[in-house]
Amino acid sequence: MTKQFNRRKFLVYGSASFGASLLLKGCANNGSNNNIESSVPAASSVSASNTGNTIKVGILHSLSGTMAISETSVVDAEKLAIKEINADGGILGKQIEVIVEDGASNWDTFREKATKLIDQDKVSVVFGCWTSASRKNVKSVFESKDHMLWYPVQYEGQECSRNIFYTGAAPNQQIEPSIDWLLKNKGKEFFLVGSDYVFPRTANKIIKSQLEALGGKTVGEDYLPLGNTEVTPIITKIKQALPNGGVIYNTLNGDSNVAFFKQLKAAGLTADKYPSMSVSIAEEEVKAIGVQYLKGHYAAWNYFQTVDTPANKKFVEAFKKAYGTERVTNDPMEAAYTGVYLWKQAVEKAGTTDIAKVRLAAYGQTLDAPSGKVSMNANHHLSKIVRIGQVRDDGLFDIVYATPAPVEPIPWNQFVKETKAFSCDWSDPAKGGKYKKV
Repeated sequence: MTKQFNRRKFLVYGSASFGASLLLKGCANNGSNNNIESSVPAASSVSASNTGNTIKVGILHSLSGTMAISETSVVDAEKLAIKEINADGGILGKQIEVIVEDGASNWDTFREKATKLIDQDKVSVVFGCWTSASRKNVKSVFESKDHMLWYPVQYEGQECSRNIFYTGAAPNQQIEPSIDWLLKNKGKEFFLVGSDYVFPRTANKIIKSQLEALGGKTVGEDYLPLGNTEVTPIITKIKQALPNGGVIYNTLNGDSNVAFFKQLKAAGLTADKYPSMSVSIAEEEVKAIGVQYLKGHYAAWNYFQTVDTPANKKFVEAFKKAYGTERVTNDPMEAAYTGVYLWKQAVEKAGTTDIAKVRLAAYGQTLDAPSGKVSMNANHHLSKIVRIGQVRDDGLFDIVYATPAPVEPIPWNQFVKETKAFSCDWSDPAKGGKYKKV
């Protein structure tokens, strides 16, 4: 396992030299906050990077620690989008200058680095975070400073911040459709496995409510601290709760997945009788864990490398050309890449990097993304196609299910009684981040 991760770090850091034109310089719940754009003065740092010859942007992800297995490739995708934009003339006649910071899989570090990027580096926007723990820890920074974060990873919902644009899936664009599909195709008994932090626990609350409403059954639920590899007790519980087989719903994040899937196979819990559905394992993680441990298992995302669209062919070819033919693309990478381009379009529409104006300009932006056509809603989430894939021999995914059209995002979950009937609309001063639908 150590060799695997060291090789991964070599590939990631070795690729950092590409694209010198990037001008690299370095590595709380909002609840019912209904403040509207016109009532919020522009932050003092908002336009600082628009006065020189470049536009500064920040990238904030884990390049070390347990989450580096997933987040380093997202940085690569964001850099690729910026490199392409710069090669095409930049934005508003200026080149993008990137400042990269390492959150180091430490949520306090994410907060410190977010503050640095805004206050010291004077960036116009930040692209970053993976875990909900990191996002939650920087959320108050972006809100208090009236700044802007573009967050590229699927998450648990139950949030709608005026200062965050969410380009990954809301639960109704990933978790809920995958539960529907599993109930119809794989069985009604579920064991829930997750990392012990906000995303898996909130996701499993949604899953349990959905299973109860649809006639499924939760037979067990267990968690591991992030980075923990002591998975034997969980596998023992799965065998006891599902002696004849059943569905494993997996919300483990980071390198805990390596130990889990290796020991799952060693214990004889194979995909034919114990199919798992993962929402944080994609092509990059399959490669790191080993396809022999994941073949036949499932993942739910909006994008897979095997999506057959002209935009995706172009994206995959460009990524491999930049970083190596052995590299793969995945959903968070695609969402991050897409987010950079949507921000670019919003800046061009606004004619400035002023955050309040860019925020308004982002509403309604559409893009022919690698995953298909996406559009930014006034709830700061994207309409996206939902897909389910099964791991095949080469480590990529056969797409076994896809929605015929993009699914509208629902940040506040409609299976959870506390948020049922609530919605979000930052374009309407009477609604804002959380309002009850009539």
